[in-house]
Amino acid sequence: MQIEELMKKQRAFFLSGKTFPISHRIKALDRLEAAIRKYQPDLYKALFKDLGKSRAESYMCEVGLTLSELNFVRKHICAWSKNRPAPTPLAQFHGKSFTVQEPYGVVLILSPWNYPVLLTLEPLIGALAAGNCCVVKPSAYSPATSQVMARLIREAFPQGHVAVVEGGREENQSLLEQKFDYIFFTGGVTVGKLVMEKAAAHLTPVTLELGGKSPCIIDHTANLKLAARRIVFGKYLNCGQTCVAPDYVLIEQGVKNRFLEYVKKEIVRMYGENPLANPDYGKMINQKHFQRALRFIDNRKVVHGGQSNADTLQIAPTVLDRVMEEDAVMREEIFAPILPILTVASMGEAYAFVQKRPKPLALYIFTEDKKTENRFLKKLSFGGGCVNDTIIHLATPYMGFGGVGNSGMGAYHGKKSFDTFSHEKSIVKKYTWMDLPFRYPPYTRLKEGLVRMFVK
Repeated sequence: MQIEELMKKQRAFFLSGKTFPISHRIKALDRLEAAIRKYQPDLYKALFKDLGKSRAESYMCEVGLTLSELNFVRKHICAWSKNRPAPTPLAQFHGKSFTVQEPYGVVLILSPWNYPVLLTLEPLIGALAAGNCCVVKPSAYSPATSQVMARLIREAFPQGHVAVVEGGREENQSLLEQKFDYIFFTGGVTVGKLVMEKAAAHLTPVTLELGGKSPCIIDHTANLKLAARRIVFGKYLNCGQTCVAPDYVLIEQGVKNRFLEYVKKEIVRMYGENPLANPDYGKMINQKHFQRALRFIDNRKVVHGGQSNADTLQIAPTVLDRVMEEDAVMREEIFAPILPILTVASMGEAYAFVQKRPKPLALYIFTEDKKTENRFLKKLSFGGGCVNDTIIHLATPYMGFGGVGNSGMGAYHGKKSFDTFSHEKSIVKKYTWMDLPFRYPPYTRLKEGLVRMFVK
């Protein structure tokens, strides 16, 4: 079906009003859950084929998180959909104020390849809960998973309600030429700018979930052993192909060597002496990304790992020491299992280093010092993060997740997803049993006095 015809079908479905009843939205979420559960075995196989993800990792980071989000949203959708009362100024006596939620209409979800299930279905859950029709465009870089997702969605929904468009750049560009009521994009900064440019032609609002170089900051008070374990987990999960993965470490010089020893031990403990032979260790998404990542590895600075296998597109968990700001690995987001270590003389130096760089999607501070914690959390701008851990701040429906500045705009998860895909109308309902006369012309000194009394 041509994209223009698809848009007409979606627009007609939305204008029919079918998506407005809360019962219809809940049934849509029920069908989505049933389809996810039915296709779980196929999703696991596809995720392994595309990214080498183990079944356990695929459930923990993709299927399980998606089902958790769906259940949370379904549980709260009735409460979120109700009119919300607001205070009424005395000057608007006698009346009442409230807000009314309405869906945007037909929305576009452009999802990435690194978490192709989670980052497609989580936004879709929010869009459906808010009462929208959706066009979903999964990534061509994860073809096996995208094919399963297409079957899953087509089985769960009529095409007018939720449609899948498969393909690559040509399809992306064709979709972006259409007039959508909202666009939700997850991916890189370069494509994010294009999405925003195309959306501007139709004055379409957007959410951009981008990325950036997310720092891990470690001071001398930190629990180094635990910090190493949690950083190794966050960094090498999905072979470093995670938008909130710790991109680099800034650590005080005096504790660096001990930290490095702990990191090496944790890598071996989690992935074995030969990670490339570990069936649960994943791979780079394709040859292009594999070759790009290898360019970041300076063999003179490798203190652990560095091995690779071109046949399987695998790169061992790698640690680089004595990294400098001007090194290639520090010029762009790594998105690979490579961890650069930079040393600083103090937390003041670490603060200045992060402050002068583009705003990251995540920041992780490892410290037992409350003043240091507060300084980084309150005075540095970043999307979100953790104190004494990594990446887990995105795995909750109780807080929004999103970037700021170069790392994106807008947020989702839980109620934030519902709000993102909803327009909130502000309403004042005036009662008719009385009408304050002083707002109407002709104005007199008495009326002006009354206005000044009420409006101040």
